[in-house]
Amino acid sequence: MFYSFIRVLVRVLVYIINGKPRFEHTDRLPQGNYILVGPHRTWFDPIYYALAGSPKKFSFMAKIELFKNPILRWILKHANAFPVDRKHPGPSAIKTPIRQLRNSNLSLIMFPSGTRHSQDLKGGVAVIAKLSKTPIVPTVYQGPLTFKQLFSRQKITVSFGEPFTVDPKMKLDEDGFKVIETKMQQGFDHLDQEIDPNFHYVDPKAKSHA
Repeated sequence: MFYSFIRVLVRVLVYIINGKPRFEHTDRLPQGNYILVGPHRTWFDPIYYALAGSPKKFSFMAKIELFKNPILRWILKHANAFPVDRKHPGPSAIKTPIRQLRNSNLSLIMFPSGTRHSQDLKGGVAVIAKLSKTPIVPTVYQGPLTFKQLFSRQKITVSFGEPFTVDPKMKLDEDGFKVIETKMQQGFDHLDQEIDPNFHYVDPKAKSHA
């Protein structure tokens, strides 16, 4: 109930601030649960991913520090977020999303890079996808990268790629992770080119320190 209420509220707010976003290839989203993966370009791209995938509901990984504030903790938990210690992830970082994907109607939004300022793809997506037997859907966000830029009314686009699965027989060693990482990155690159052939992501944090 809370998730549905927040989604409606957020949809109205983002439409007022930036206008109606463009959601492309929603027909590619699988039936049942799946894992949306994308490059983490701004703090609000998971919001747009969740809106683009509606009416499907999602869970989210959130850094454990956000749960220290009791009010924010209550909001995050009721919005289907769960805490992850990025420095010491522990088994729960894998077990929690697998359990949700298997036993609930929640899909998962996950950023393989872990943070907005890293381009390194991690192996967690492959492990969760394999053990939960859930397809991976590459996704990209193009648009404003800072809260201030949102008010510029710059167009926002979220696009979904073709889903793929992790072979249950695949060994998740260094080579196996590389195969999945390559598929994800190829999916991101293809979607970016579809939206804008001239697109090039520039981290606003790196740009401000240049």
